[in-house]
Amino acid sequence: MGLYKEWTNLLNGQTKDTFEDFWKEYSEGETAIYKDILANKMNNVTGKVSDLAAKYGVREVIFMGFLDGIQTSINEPTDLDSVTSDTEISLDIDFEKLFFNMLKAEADYLFTLEEWDGIFSEEKRQEIATEYRRSRTVVKGKKIGRNDPCPCGSGKKYKHCCGKNA
Repeated sequence: MGLYKEWTNLLNGQTKDTFEDFWKEYSEGETAIYKDILANKMNNVTGKVSDLAAKYGVREVIFMGFLDGIQTSINEPTDLDSVTSDTEISLDIDFEKLFFNMLKAEADYLFTLEEWDGIFSEEKRQEIATEYRRSRTVVKGKKIGRNDPCPCGSGKKYKHCCGKNA
């Protein structure tokens, strides 16, 4: 069984009794990995999956969870289904995307790490946070009144044209 399949089975197989221990193991491992990456400003992480998992002191399946989570923050995503212990990976990390995606995931234990100070200034982090908030804002268009001209350009009132069947 591939590591990704093992990861999804582990993730989806959690029960009320096992979830807390699983989440503790995963979040502590993920935090340690990100602390090292950010502290060393490593925007390119390379190596064999088994070696990287050992380097960060996590099980390979937990490192696979990290790989799953960082996919949207790297420039060339990895084919996760083909990843095994011996797979050589190269993660070209886009730190701006990473910070944005941590905000999106509401992972406050990650986007508040002090190691971000060495990557972005406080102003830059605020700028990314503002961009994130804007991305969540929904702007509704002006509502078409039944007696307004139809937006299709026919010259008829909306109620007698496109709004007739609405």
